[in-house]
Amino acid sequence: MKTTLDIPNDLIREAMKLSKSNTKRRAVIMALQEFIRRKTIEEAIAMQGKLEFMADWEKLRHER
Repeated sequence: MKTTLDIPNDLIREAMKLSKSNTKRRAVIMALQEFIRRKTIEEAIAMQGKLEFMADWEKLRHER
């Protein structure tokens, strides 16, 4: 999907430098992937201790 963004030049240059990207497109893709990865980890950590784990697979199978 094509999208037009107004990104400050200094930010895109720094992103390209740090990611060793040859293109602005690649730098933006890498930045978005990293953002998504970090937010996913944050959400998983926030859920820690809030989920009940059933280690008894036989019992779980019969409860269906």
